[in-house]
Formats: sequence, structure tokens, C-alpha cells
Amino acid sequence: MVRQVVEYTNASTTGRSVGADALRAVRRTKESPVESRRLMAPLPLLLTLLGVAGCSGPSAPPTSGHSAGGEANIHLPDLSAATFLGGTVNGTTLLLIGLVVCVGGLAFGLASYMQLKRLPVHAAMREISELIYETCKAYLRQQGKFLLILWVFIASVIFIYFKFLVGSGWGQVLIILGFSLVGMGGSYAIAWYGIRVNTFANGRTAFASLRGRPYPLHQIPLRSGMSVGMVLISVELFMMLTIMLFLPAEIAGSCFIGFAIGESLGASALRIAGGIFTKIADVGSDLMKIVFKIKEDDARNPGVIADCTGDNAGDSVGPSADGFETYGVTGVALVTFIMLAIPPTESVLQASLLVWIFFIRAVMVVASGASYAVNAALTKSRYEHAEEMDFEAPLTWLVWITSIVSILLTFATSALLIPHLGDGTTWWKLSIIISCGTLAGALIPELVKVFTSVKSRHTEEVVKSANSGGASLDILSGLVAGNFSAYWLGIAIVALMGVGYVISTALGFGDDMKAPAVFAFGLIAFGFLGMGPVTIAVDSYGPVTDNAQSVYELSMIEDVPNVTEQVRAEHGFDADWDRAKRLLEENDGAGNTFKATAKPVLIGTAVVGATTMIFSIIMGLTVGMTENLDKLSLLHAPFLLGLVTGGAVIYWFTGASIQAVTTGAFRAVEFIKDNIRLDETATRASEADSKRVVEICTIYAQRGMFNIFLGVFFATLAFAFLEPYFFIGYLISIALFGLYQAIFMANAGGAWDNAKKIVEVDLDAKGTDLHDASIVGDTVGDPYKDTSSVALNPVIKFTTLFGLLAVELGVMLTQAGQGMLVLVLSGVFFLAACVFVWRSFYAMRIDAPMLTADDIVAQRLAELNG
Repeated sequence: MVRQVVEYTNASTTGRSVGADALRAVRRTKESPVESRRLMAPLPLLLTLLGVAGCSGPSAPPTSGHSAGGEANIHLPDLSAATFLGGTVNGTTLLLIGLVVCVGGLAFGLASYMQLKRLPVHAAMREISELIYETCKAYLRQQGKFLLILWVFIASVIFIYFKFLVGSGWGQVLIILGFSLVGMGGSYAIAWYGIRVNTFANGRTAFASLRGRPYPLHQIPLRSGMSVGMVLISVELFMMLTIMLFLPAEIAGSCFIGFAIGESLGASALRIAGGIFTKIADVGSDLMKIVFKIKEDDARNPGVIADCTGDNAGDSVGPSADGFETYGVTGVALVTFIMLAIPPTESVLQASLLVWIFFIRAVMVVASGASYAVNAALTKSRYEHAEEMDFEAPLTWLVWITSIVSILLTFATSALLIPHLGDGTTWWKLSIIISCGTLAGALIPELVKVFTSVKSRHTEEVVKSANSGGASLDILSGLVAGNFSAYWLGIAIVALMGVGYVISTALGFGDDMKAPAVFAFGLIAFGFLGMGPVTIAVDSYGPVTDNAQSVYELSMIEDVPNVTEQVRAEHGFDADWDRAKRLLEENDGAGNTFKATAKPVLIGTAVVGATTMIFSIIMGLTVGMTENLDKLSLLHAPFLLGLVTGGAVIYWFTGASIQAVTTGAFRAVEFIKDNIRLDETATRASEADSKRVVEICTIYAQRGMFNIFLGVFFATLAFAFLEPYFFIGYLISIALFGLYQAIFMANAGGAWDNAKKIVEVDLDAKGTDLHDASIVGDTVGDPYKDTSSVALNPVIKFTTLFGLLAVELGVMLTQAGQGMLVLVLSGVFFLAACVFVWRSFYAMRIDAPMLTADDIVAQRLAELNG
């Protein structure tokens, strides 16, 4: 039955070659200049409309009421005015120490990179690793070009808003645009570094498996993950400290806003496109195991190289860019809150909190590095010579050790730096609040494992269901796991935020801080990623372990002449081939679990941090919480309607991203089925066929990304112009709907993924009906966990950040007497959004004729004759 479902995609009585159709589709879409012009088509309309708005708006900022460009016009206080350690050290000096820590973190990451590069690897495996890296480079180059096109859309709004409506000088406008490029470039560069490190590690992990000992298979992926994590966090923190220390205080707000929008743009695009690419390749490759009964990562399958590229595009590029952006945006949100919620007359308090927050961040980089060293020593002493290993255990230890060390250092640092801040109890109250976020970074992964681990009862339930009820019950049990996980993780997040709220009611700042609860939520988001290097490390562990399996199979190392003697002569050990493959599969199960654990941490950070950014908009709309507070109520109809609208957008986004995967996978399956060679002479898919599958994945990833991103972009403009409090409701709604949708999808997908791993490893049931059912469940879960859920995080933050500018633009035009123009523009932008919503399905539909009864008869006859 499962095989018939898959072969449904091959049905056609027109006499045409389906593979030829796929090739023609690819050739049509490879006309990049035409494609680029089509994608740029909405830009003239956008520029015209915003140009009209700019000419209709005020030529200078209003002198009263809403503060134009408020967030970008923030002036940082004199950081040296804040003194610490009894007045012996000022804030500037502490942050300079933070820069030194960043350099140390970079050195740690780069040293790990060099160590990985020097590890032994067989030439056949190195060749495959480099092939994967080359395809990843081609993918990233193409994505870089498309990112620049997207940046033009964002830059046009930034330019017209600040130059013509706010009345900023050329210098400030260029600074904002420049730092938006820096932010986007940072996300892009970190993503590139991530794939380089991971493609070094995958081949070396595969080769290490030949020794038949589990310890090296754990050590190498974790070392590569720590390299990525330390470089990512150190670069991000270095950039933010540079803005604070070396740029004039009056332009720092502009730099931060531009930087945050740019990195959010980069992360959103790379997450969406990477998620679509990887799951097109993964679904297309996995379904071949059912159709042709071939093994995992069979070298004859042209989809396997694309699958390996997708592992990096979706599970390395996306998370790296996402983590970079998340860490930065939470920092910008806290800076903005402190400057808006604390009056300028309390500049020393502002400076003290800013220095304390960013020095804590530097301390947590040290905590992550030290915890990694301690955990590495413990793991080595226990497992270096062991025959068996629980691959999940050392990863769990690392997360908890880092969390505990980070909490202890948070309290110690706060006691040293701010013992007299507020009423004298403030230091330990702030430490508890941050520690709620740090604890969440360890607690949430434990809760995720309850629903996704290979040892989880929920995952076992999926296997048992599939054994009796096939793919149908497999899928239903996975949906159950996802729904239950959303409940328990939601309750955990609410509980930790509740602790922060209770403590915030008596922080000791009195009237010097507005909305202290919002500050508490921002600190919790800050704590979520406090141990950022370790969070990124355990997330990056997964794509390395996944690729290592593929490298082993694609290298066909067992068929290399005299390979056993060669390994013994050159490396001094006897290769244990059967045990190597089993260890790689077991380690991949741990990688799947910890890839799943990082997803809710990032989405939780996005949602909790979004409350702080939304507060910035509220401060401007209510003139410092003094006017229009009644409109932040369900009694104000636009606010309520905004709450309803956000849910609609989240569900569209989910459907559009999965539709892109579905159509792309359809084309990939068509091509692979028509071109795969399984005769006795075939040993490996041709390079041309493998590249063609990569091209199919890239094309549909980019198409899907542009439809989705421009739909989000124009929807943000439309709703921000419609009514500011409608937009506030909308932002709250996408954060809340997005939180639960993302958690549900990520953990349902994780349960399906590891259920398949149980069938393959623990039950050794490859090629059975149970295995086929588990593959179907896994392919359903693929876009759930690695496309839709993970992309919601940067999209929520991009919408909120970009909304800071969009809603102010609409308010300023309304105050200038152009209320009707604002409503007209809102309508036009909404129609533009609807066009891209329409295109995300109807322009992405499967381009094939609908089946007829004669087609089914032909299929059955073919099966009988075959």
C-alpha cells in the first residue's frame, strides 16, 4: 500500500517521460535573469507608493506627540559614568574586557577548527565531504544573491522613512543602511563558517567510526559544534560591544536598529530557504527506499548528495544564522527597553544596567568554554576506551553543567558589580530572573526529550502504532506527541516567566523604570541564550552525525581495493566495518534528539523577546505610557481584530512552506525515479544527475522563500498602516500562535524521526512494512520539524523589528493629515500580500495532469506485468 501511494506520483498516460518533464521544468526555471526580474517586479510599485508617502509626509520630525524615529534616535548614556567594584573600574573598561573575552572565544573556535582539519580521514571519505562542501558553497552563493535582492526591499523602506519622513541626515541614513548590511552579512558569514566546519567534521567522524569505539564519534561532532557556537556568539557580541564602545552615542540607536533588521532579514531568508531545500532533498531521497527497496544513503541514488547538502543548508546554515540573529536581537531589545523605560535623567542607572547585561554575556561565554572543557574531561575518562556508549548522556551533562555554572557566575558577577543598585536587593532579584531563562535553556531540552528521544515512551508509542496500523497510526501517534509537548513546554515557559513577573513587582527601581515586568521577560529571553555556544553546539551535533552516515555510504570505502590493509598500514588499526555502521546510526539518533531540543529554545527566545520589542512600539504610541492606554484592550475592536489576524498569517505561513517542500519533492522524486540506475553495473549515481537534484531543490527553495518572505513583508506594511493598535494585537498574536505551532510541529517531527531510528537500529527492521510505515511518518515530519517550525522564529522577530519602522511611518503620515493616504496604502500593501499568498500555493502547485481511472488501470497492469 505504501509503495502504491509513492508510485502515485509516477502516473501518466500521456506517453511523456516524467523525468523529461522534470528536466524541462528545471531548464525553464534556470533562466536566472528572468527569474530575478520577476522577483524584482514588485519593487517599482513599492518605491512609488513609499515615495508618494514620503512626499506627503512632514519634512521634519514633529515637535510633539509621537516621537519620530524614536528607537533609532536613542542616544546611549556615557558608559564610563557607571562605576563598579567600589569605583575602581568604570563601564567602558569592563566592556573592553568583554571584547578581550570575545577575542578569546574566537581563538577557541578557530583552534577547534584547525584541530578538526588535522584529524585523519580516508581519501575516499574526504572526497565526498569536499563534494558536499562544494555543493553547499554553490547553494550559499545563490542564496547570497537573492538575499541582496530582498535587502533592496527593506532598504527602500528604511531610506524613505528616515530620509524623507524623519528628516535624518544622509550620514545617519547611510549608517542605518550600512549596519543592516553588516547584520545580514554577519548571519550569512556565520552560516558559511558553519558548513565549512561541519563538512570537515562529517568525513572525520565517518573515518573515526572504523575503530569500532564510540567515543571519537561523540567527540568530533561536539568539538565542531563548539567551534561554531563560540565563533557565532563571540562575533555577535564583539559587533555589539563595538557599537557601544567606539561609535558616537547619538548614532548608536541607528546602528543597533539597522544591524538587528539586517541580521533578522538574513536569518529569515536562510531559515526559510534552507528548510525548504533540505526537506525536498530528504523526502525525495527517503521515498526511494520504499520504491526501490534500497538502503539508506545508497550511492546509486542521485538524491543523496542533495540530501547531504540539505542537511547543511537546513540544519547548519539555518540554525547558525538563526542563533546569530536571536542572540543579537535579544540584546537590541534590552538596549531599547532600558533607554525607553528609564528616564534620561537616570543616565547612570541606564549605563549601569547596560554594562551589567553585556558583561554578563561575556562571562557566560567563559562559562560555556569552561563547562565544555570539564564535560570533555569527564566524558573522556568514562568513555575513551568503552565498547558501548549512551551518546545522549554526555550532551545532557554538557547542557546541565553549563546551565549550573552560568547561574552561579551570574549571581557572583551581579554581587560584585551591582550590589548597591536599586534598593540593595536588586542584584539578586535580577540574577534570579536571568537564571529563569538559563534554567529554561536546560529544562526545555529535557522536556523535549520526553517526546522525541529514542528512549521516549511517546516515540515508542509511534513505533507500536505503526507496527499494527501502518503509516496512518504512525502519523496519528506523532501528532499526539507534538500536541502534548506543546502543552508541557508552554506550561514550563509560563511558569518561568511567572517567576520573573513576581520578582519584577519589587525590583527596587521605584518610579525610575516603567513596565518592569517587560524588563523581566527580556532578561529571561536573554538567559535563554546565555549559554549560547553550548546551545548551538548540541544543535550542530545533529547535521554532522547525519552527514557522517552518508559520507560512509557514498564513499563506498568497503569496496576500495586493499582498504583494510591500507588503513592498518597508514593508521595502525583494523577497521571494524559492521560495528562502524551501527555506531554511526546510534549516534545519529542522539543527533536527532538534540537537534529537536534546540528548536523550542530558539522559538521560546523569539516569543519572550518579542514582548520586549513590542513594548518599544507601545512606548511610542502611548507617548511614554501616558496616553491611549485604553486602546491596548479587547474593548478596542482593532486590537482584538489584530489578535485574530495573527493566527491566520501563522497558518498560511505553515501551509506555504510545506507546499514548497511538497512541489519540490514531487519534482525531485520524478527525476530520481526516471534516472536512478540499479542494474548490476551501476555503483554510483552520476555527478550530473546529483547536481540536477540539487538544482531542483534550490529552485523550489528560492521560489518558496520569495513568495513567503514578500507575503510577510507586505502584510507587515499593510497591518502597520491600517491601525497601530491593530498591529500591536497582530504582533502579540503571531508570537503566541507561532510559539505553539512551532513547538507542536518540531516535536511531532522529532518523534517521527526517532521512531524510524528505533526501527532501523534497535529493531534492525530495514526493508519491512514497519520500516516503510516509519519512513512515511518521517517524511511527513520532515517539513514539520525542519521547515515550518524553525522558520517561525526569525519571521516573528523580523516582523516585530520591521514593524518598529512601519508602524511609525503610518502614524507620522496620519499625524501629518494624510490619514486617507495611509488607509489607501494599507489596502494596496494588503493586495500585494494577497498576491504572494495566492502565489505561494497556486504558483507552486504540482504541474502535472490529474489522474484518471484509466491511469489507475494502467498502473495496476504495469504492476502485474512487472
